[in-house]
Amino acid sequence: MRDGKGASRAPVLRFTNCRILRGRRLLREDLWVRDGRILDPEKLFFEERLVADQQRDCGGCILAPGFIDVQINGGFGVDFSQATEDVGSGVALVAQRILSHGVTSFCPTLVTSPPEVYHKVLPQIPVKSGGPHGAGVLGVHLEGPFISREKRGAHPEAYLRSFEANAFHDVLATYGSLDNVRIVTLAPELGSSHEVIRALTARGICVSLGHSVADLQVAEEAVQSGATFITHLFNAMLPFHHRDPGIVGLLTSDRLPPGRHIFYGMISDGIHTNPAALRIAHRAHPQEEPLSPSGGMQEPRCPQPTHTPSSVPGGPCPPPPRACPLCSQGTKTLSGSIAPMDVCIRHFLQATGCSVESALEAASLHPAQLLGLEKLKGTLDFGADADFVVLDDSLHVQATYISGELVWQAEEARQ
Repeated sequence: MRDGKGASRAPVLRFTNCRILRGRRLLREDLWVRDGRILDPEKLFFEERLVADQQRDCGGCILAPGFIDVQINGGFGVDFSQATEDVGSGVALVAQRILSHGVTSFCPTLVTSPPEVYHKVLPQIPVKSGGPHGAGVLGVHLEGPFISREKRGAHPEAYLRSFEANAFHDVLATYGSLDNVRIVTLAPELGSSHEVIRALTARGICVSLGHSVADLQVAEEAVQSGATFITHLFNAMLPFHHRDPGIVGLLTSDRLPPGRHIFYGMISDGIHTNPAALRIAHRAHPQEEPLSPSGGMQEPRCPQPTHTPSSVPGGPCPPPPRACPLCSQGTKTLSGSIAPMDVCIRHFLQATGCSVESALEAASLHPAQLLGLEKLKGTLDFGADADFVVLDDSLHVQATYISGELVWQAEEARQ
């Protein structure tokens, strides 16, 4: 395309007949895109005197910001915590497959592992923009090994660690490098944890509280040191008690720094968290819940199931919403959910009775705010990245776009 002076320019795309999620409302407006960003149509017309080069009729569908999954341990036969010779190809496979669930950005997550695994795997998972090849990688989420033994869940006990005398040096020695790391989940009751929290946040890394037996006071002190997130609220932490609500009490704490929000992830798969717990959390803290289903992950410790395989990410596991029990260990512990992001959003909407807008923002805007990316991701505001998902009224994904480019489309939408 060329402008009025004959210079070449990127084409302008106009998405019509749609409802756009913007400012916590579904607006009947068109979405304008150029060069991978969302345009202000008034400026385009009045300042540049341009109109759309192409128009796409969305058939009355919802256009929402692309979903951001901040905790996904693998899927489709891939385990990010396995130190294979080509970790990148496994990440690429998952990145490509999750496009069908509306995920445009994610944080590959490693569970507790020995140092040599971190040293080998982390350099192979660089931050990467999304596109037709798959969802963008925002950085790695390290869930462990600095967590509670009592609340380790599916994490291997042999590799758990505490902080030594020089706590942050121990963190660096364990992980090898923090260059590609975006989130670290730790237990705040561990000695010297506040020193580590301050050091991580000073480097722009989000600190999350999880797999912990911390009481409320310890959790509040961790937030005062810089922690901003709770990993899978209610799971792998002390249960709520009226005299000491533990980490859960952060949702209504009056001891958080002024202006500081505490975000939380919830495994909204119908198994890890009872619908009543989802409602309690949502109603106590409705504006700050980035949904964090624990990715499409087939638990590697689970023996070959005998039931019929399904098409759920991770392979032959029960259909969503479901989770894999560590049956090979003779426990009732649940490992990661295998319900994909769009399934968890629909379950969250049904369980809490929240608005469609709130459910969609929980999987887009709030994770972006958590990671400090809300100017570019998780929004359809002017100037933001044109990462968005096209949904029908029942919130089933019809198409996924990254930088304004169609990267996945449902079969029925192609007809």
